[in-house]
Amino acid sequence: MDLELILSIKDTMIMVLIPTICALLIGIPLGSILYLSKKGSIKENMWIYIPVNVYINVVRSFPFLIFVVVLIPLTRLVFGTAFGLLPASFPICFVAVALYARFVEQSFHDVDTGVIDAALSMKATTFQIIWHFLLVESRSSLVLGLTSAIISFISYSTVMGIVGGGGIGDYAMRYGYYEYNYELVYKVVLIMIFIVFVIQFLGTYISNKLNKKRRDF
Repeated sequence: MDLELILSIKDTMIMVLIPTICALLIGIPLGSILYLSKKGSIKENMWIYIPVNVYINVVRSFPFLIFVVVLIPLTRLVFGTAFGLLPASFPICFVAVALYARFVEQSFHDVDTGVIDAALSMKATTFQIIWHFLLVESRSSLVLGLTSAIISFISYSTVMGIVGGGGIGDYAMRYGYYEYNYELVYKVVLIMIFIVFVIQFLGTYISNKLNKKRRDF
């Protein structure tokens, strides 16, 4: 494996790691807000729910390449440039937050309402309901959702060569497709498949462990 390929894999991992962190730090609170503020929920507030829901729907439905282009002025404002590894991660972060927030909301919906009723009967605060009940009860599902989200981030990162983000997708295009070296393209595809299989295996393994641990309580 040549050095250029190794560096491209490293760039891809960075472009995936940053959005994953954003998904966890922002997506979970945003998903929690969606769940708690929806109609009929314990903290119903449509003034909060509607804008957050619209943001998530718009970002998720936007064609990603066009979204990257539309976000260039904001990316340039934040980073001083729209090209490079870190600026390339910026649009993926927006999608990551929206994507995982929806996963979180759906996972919370699967939690037995009896758990919420028990929390309310114990006079638990909103934070305690989220931290000690919703997150605990849905942790297995949340891990599976994060696993699927990370695999999507990898897919998004492969097109970030258009803004100089590098990565394994850009490597395949520059040294494979443009130079008619299809053997290299197939090699990159196999590497990507292997990476996805590893991530899916780890995600499923951790999810099953957490699910088993919850059932053993």
